[in-house]
Amino acid sequence: MKQKKQKITKPASDGAITVEAKRKKIHCMSIIGQIEGHYLLQDGQKATKYEHIIPELISVEEDDKISGLLVILNTMGGDVEAGLAIAELIASMKKPTVSLVLGGGHSIGVPLATAAKRSFIVPSATMTLHPVRINGLVLGAPQTFNYFEEMQRRIVRFICAHSKASPEEITELMMRPDELATDIGSIIDGNEAVRYGIIDAVGGLSDALGAFEE
Repeated sequence: MKQKKQKITKPASDGAITVEAKRKKIHCMSIIGQIEGHYLLQDGQKATKYEHIIPELISVEEDDKISGLLVILNTMGGDVEAGLAIAELIASMKKPTVSLVLGGGHSIGVPLATAAKRSFIVPSATMTLHPVRINGLVLGAPQTFNYFEEMQRRIVRFICAHSKASPEEITELMMRPDELATDIGSIIDGNEAVRYGIIDAVGGLSDALGAFEE
């Protein structure tokens, strides 16, 4: 019996692609480099623009021909509010969603990875958890520090609401003083991410695609 061939659309300019196989049409979205929010990044930097990702997510949710969304992550983080906005949209989708961390899912990439209904990470990938940092002018006022603390609480709540991790463990990982040379926080690999309950399972592309068949 002849095996059914996959139908693959031509990749879009942002790297998105739709694959049709086994009677299901899966849209693959890449979140790579740094997540660009309200401010433009310098030339030469790989960036994922949130104003491109948001309408793409809406389009996938509203397209009856698409059965699910696969999010491929290899990001160093970036704009906190933009990343959290994307994560909230992914988490609120009704269609099946699966994330796969390749290379790295750092900083705001952690909630992005947990936003999907199922999450996978390859063994060699790493994730960095650290307190909220914002570049630029910072006013030394109580309101500024309160904003940082509340944003960090929002991130911790989101991660724990969409994974098996506990708030105490996530906060402890964020505040470790002895792992990063010039910062506080933690870098964990794929197996550790699963052990802490942040990611569902260690796996690769076949595992992520197979999750849509379950």
